[in-house]
Amino acid sequence: MGKQTRVSFKSKKIVSTTQSLQLLHMNLFGPSRIMSFGGSYYALVIVDDYYRYTWTLFITHKNDAFQAF
Repeated sequence: MGKQTRVSFKSKKIVSTTQSLQLLHMNLFGPSRIMSFGGSYYALVIVDDYYRYTWTLFITHKNDAFQAF
């Protein structure tokens, strides 16, 4: 049998939003095996679709994600 490969996604050339903060992409992940400098094991990543600005927020518990947002 052969190794299964996946075709990568095409990069987006057109901005689908008209202003900043209109569309946000979020990812909450953890627990990480390694603790951050602040003592957190979880991270919340937020990306603005218009400017591609990225925020990374480290949180101690999953329940704190809403307050961090």
